Amino acid sequence: MGTEPVIHVIDDDDSARHSLEFLIDCAGMAVRTYPSASAFLAAVPGLEPGCIVTDVRMPEMSGLQLIERLKALGVTSPIIVITGHADVPMAIEAMKQGVADFIEKPFSDDAILGAIRSALARAGGRSQIDAEKAEVSSKMATLSQREREVLQGLVQGQANKVIAYELDISPRTVEVYRANVMTKMGAGSLSELVRMVTIAELAGE
Repeated sequence: MGTEPVIHVIDDDDSARHSLEFLIDCAGMAVRTYPSASAFLAAVPGLEPGCIVTDVRMPEMSGLQLIERLKALGVTSPIIVITGHADVPMAIEAMKQGVADFIEKPFSDDAILGAIRSALARAGGRSQIDAEKAEVSSKMATLSQREREVLQGLVQGQANKVIAYELDISPRTVEVYRANVMTKMGAGSLSELVRMVTIAELAGE
């Protein structure tokens, strides 16, 4: 067996960073924190294997720019992106770059810890990732054409009123389709739904 994986937390917000450090430590996992992307990059040469948790919006270097740098450096540790609602398109782009997951603020303790554990579990198992893609694609196949159209609007971060206008239906009808989509996909939140769609899209690449 190898050494215990380390959770590397990168966030310029001191309170958010310390809060995550405390949570992860209490969950029995080793954790190291960094106040910026550059501080983390400086530690990469001696980086302990594990999981990387980074905020998207940071000064000097964003989470997306950090991900690009890490790929160029050959870092293979799974990466989880923390994002605000307005950053969902950025999170989708990060997923396409191979990020393991993204968590939308505000998130619960269970959500972030679950994402970390899942990322660590998936890191060594390609077959598990493929199985997840197949499961998501299967769920998407149950959606009607209209439900797919509403789903695409949701994934793009559009409000119900905007989706209704573009599809020439009422906002109330959009709410019904949205509820159907969430139920059929088994998604508990919009961020979870977006992650599922991104996985399905990547499956075809």
